[in-house]
Amino acid sequence: MSEDADDERIFFQSRKVRWSILAAYWAVILLALPLWWTTTSIQRLSLPTSRVEDLAQNDLRFPVHIVLDSSSGVDTKALSVKLQSLINARLSPDVRAWLDVHVHADPVPRVDAYVVKFDASSQDTKVQGRNLILAGGGSSPSKLANLLIDLLTPRYTAADEQKIAKYSPRYRLAFSLLNENAALGKSAIGWDLNGTLSRYFIPTLQSLQLLHNFTIESQVQFHAPLAFDPTQITHLGDNAHGLTHEDLTVFVNSAEWSLSSSASNDPVLHFVLFIPSISHRPLYLLDSERNPVKSSAFILPQWGGIVVHNFPSDVTSHLHMTSDYLESIFSAFGLQLFSLLGVPELPKGIISLDSTPLSRWQMDSLLRQRSLENVVSTTETLHSIIKLVDQIENMPVKEDVKGDIQNALDSLEMAYKSSDSAKPALEYSARALTLSSRAFFNPGMLALLYFPPEHTYAIYAPLFAPVSLPLIAPVVREFLAWRKAKREKQKVE
Repeated sequence: MSEDADDERIFFQSRKVRWSILAAYWAVILLALPLWWTTTSIQRLSLPTSRVEDLAQNDLRFPVHIVLDSSSGVDTKALSVKLQSLINARLSPDVRAWLDVHVHADPVPRVDAYVVKFDASSQDTKVQGRNLILAGGGSSPSKLANLLIDLLTPRYTAADEQKIAKYSPRYRLAFSLLNENAALGKSAIGWDLNGTLSRYFIPTLQSLQLLHNFTIESQVQFHAPLAFDPTQITHLGDNAHGLTHEDLTVFVNSAEWSLSSSASNDPVLHFVLFIPSISHRPLYLLDSERNPVKSSAFILPQWGGIVVHNFPSDVTSHLHMTSDYLESIFSAFGLQLFSLLGVPELPKGIISLDSTPLSRWQMDSLLRQRSLENVVSTTETLHSIIKLVDQIENMPVKEDVKGDIQNALDSLEMAYKSSDSAKPALEYSARALTLSSRAFFNPGMLALLYFPPEHTYAIYAPLFAPVSLPLIAPVVREFLAWRKAKREKQKVE
């Protein structure tokens, strides 16, 4: 009797049984494939790419209407034509792309129009609300055109642009009183922060409430050492210490100063009052020639402001700093806050009659500038998301990401439509910026941002390789045995 016949008599060596066992294993695997595919597949919804591209072609344009008051007898018709021509010629192409200035000789029924008045009895040029009151009853068209351009468009230098913090609807203001070493004596044991803020700082914050909401926190530290030794100098015949420009860049000792304690995603602007120790007092800021400067305050771009304060010679012990004592210091903090938030300065020689620290002309200019920045940032962020998703094929795009992008586009469209008024344009552009940033930093997208295909192979290979070999090898062996048996059968026949 042949070997195949013997194999047929033994149940567990039967070829049909072996094939049935292998088929059962492979059937389980094939039936499990849909479940495995469902549980491991990545949800990748389509994004409104064409809508993003279409909105990127739009420009946010702010119409500005200037009315010349004819009550003083000035020929406003001829002046309006001249001013319109001069302003159009002197505005840079970049500014003309978003600012549309119209000069009118007759009253315009718009509450947001700017009015130029000519006051022959006034010695100073002033602004009050949206009114510009020219001294001496008039000005040459050329000078008036330049003045209006300076009032309507903020003039930032390269240094100013580096200082300005990125726009956020909410900021945390952290006020810190730091004693370099209170153990040596003549230190500040505390300060009347609530009273000082109410008298000297809250009006500044209220003038900015159209743009930002502020949360305030404070702390007092009695040991805040510098990470370097100040430069020793001689000033007015006495020994002193100074901070060079290089020292200012590394002034904040992040390793030993705990300047932020609250858990929040809001950006923080720091305002630090630094009290040098007796061993480093007096401490001055130095110019490029290492001579002391009058100011004791400086700004770290996009981070905050610092005031270095040397106690007067009559202070012989620890001092509790009162509201009156802190007036000049918090006035400096207010100016630093304006610089960090991009508040434009009034042109030289212009006096503001407004009761708020920020004139209406400055506020409107800042609203337009921040709205424009938000629109540009939103567009760039949305383009980055589209590009990132196209480049990384296994990046998930879920409903929350798609919803944020669509809502950001809706807010962006509303910003374009409401550009007649700067305030709603800022609100919609700020919402668009928040939504686009939230979509870009969505945790579901970041999970696979740095997950190349090689990582997938590294995960699945150790899992499936040991299992697949015992399943594939018997199939190959049975196939070869079947071919061999078939050939032998053909020979017999």
